[in-house]
Amino acid sequence: MHVVVIGAGLAGLSAACHVRGDGHDVTVLEAGDLPGGRAGSRTVDGYRFDTGPTVLTFPHLIDDCLRAVGAEPRDHLTVRRLDPMYRACFADGSTLFVRADRADMVAEITRVCGASEAEAFERFCTWLTRLYEVEFDAFIDRNYDSPLTLLRDPLAMAQLVRLGGFGRLDRAVRRFFRDERLIRLFSFQSMYAGVAPHRALALYAVITYMDSVAGVYTPEGGMHAVPRALADAAAEAGVVFRYSTPVDRVELTGGTSGPVRGVRLVDGEVVACDAVVCTTDLPVAYRTLLPGVRAPRRLAPAEYSPSATVWHAGAAGVLDTDVAHHNIHFGGAWEDAFDALFDRGERMPDPSILVSVPTISEPSMAPPGRHVLFALEPVPNLEGAVDWRWERDRARDDLAKHVSGLGYPDSVETEWFVDPMDWAAQGMERGTPFALAHRFLQSGPFRPGNTLAKAPGLVFAGSGTVPGVGVPMVLLSGRLAAERIRELAP
Repeated sequence: MHVVVIGAGLAGLSAACHVRGDGHDVTVLEAGDLPGGRAGSRTVDGYRFDTGPTVLTFPHLIDDCLRAVGAEPRDHLTVRRLDPMYRACFADGSTLFVRADRADMVAEITRVCGASEAEAFERFCTWLTRLYEVEFDAFIDRNYDSPLTLLRDPLAMAQLVRLGGFGRLDRAVRRFFRDERLIRLFSFQSMYAGVAPHRALALYAVITYMDSVAGVYTPEGGMHAVPRALADAAAEAGVVFRYSTPVDRVELTGGTSGPVRGVRLVDGEVVACDAVVCTTDLPVAYRTLLPGVRAPRRLAPAEYSPSATVWHAGAAGVLDTDVAHHNIHFGGAWEDAFDALFDRGERMPDPSILVSVPTISEPSMAPPGRHVLFALEPVPNLEGAVDWRWERDRARDDLAKHVSGLGYPDSVETEWFVDPMDWAAQGMERGTPFALAHRFLQSGPFRPGNTLAKAPGLVFAGSGTVPGVGVPMVLLSGRLAAERIRELAP
């Protein structure tokens, strides 16, 4: 069987590795000139920037991809666990380091918040671990054919109910902690799923498990080393990569239905194949690559995650001694800030921002004595009330000024700014890199599926389909796509 993968992002690379591991011929068609998709790389004036995700969790999923094509993971990629995993800075001037070792974290919470909160952290980790154990195999790492799939494992569903998974996330966290700083620190992760903490279901605390319990890692060479490793291993195993090769549409035997017969390129060439794994952002894929094919009904009223502005900067200067690889600066506002973002479609007043400094772990990403800065602020997507044609410059200035006042180098030598219009230009629906929000009715079996009944052989992967958003999830989506291909094989 010949399988074409559209897109060499993390989802496509995962799919290519797992499909090739099953013995099929695989061709990857990528519009850009290098692998990675959103996890790309850009070199400017001696600075090397990762253009996409900066936080890596669950690196064993990368190992799974590499082993699928017979590669030894340590021959292709070296990762190490960060400690501290985050530096959390609060509006009252206090700082808490999220430590990799459990005992060190207990000591840190005791130092900052007191012994009773440290004891609560131990119980909280036990709850997070149990939640993860129930959720992962039963609800995350699986394909769904309908919502009835949930009934396959009624015991797991009952356990999830007992654990409070269908309550509100912030209330679940408040059952353990009284200190508002810890409540924010252990609930902000729902923003990765496009939902405010006081509106998210507690089951999304599994994201908190991924980084606060399982750990945050950094790859040697920066985040772009991940897609490079996957692409190199896949190519060594026989996967064919065609870069600078944009796709025009997926060819179905009946035009708008029927089995897959190939992929038409923009230059008119048709690459014949038996199956396609499409990793283009799902609504964009239906609109641009499947002309005349009706998108799933659940996409019509879909709610999309907020977007983000990102200020990339290369700067000279000395870091404050307590700056970590990842730094979260919490604003004084909390629910009011989320109400502005989610309800009014406005920029957050006093926003919380993430500042990553990858050169702390990988100095080669910048010239000597200099650092790469990645500063992210959550903002409305293109459905919001912000006109980014006029707001762009002010948003850039606000974010850069905010960062320079927080102890980071401010002698900027090169920079660029990304706003929702830029994400949209990269093919991301509504200008958000975080796809469909993970409301309950847009998650699991209610999320747009990764197959299309009227187009046998067409499989989707990426953040718009199951299981969802984030590096671990898109890697899983590639593996789930490979399972669908396996179902097609004679």
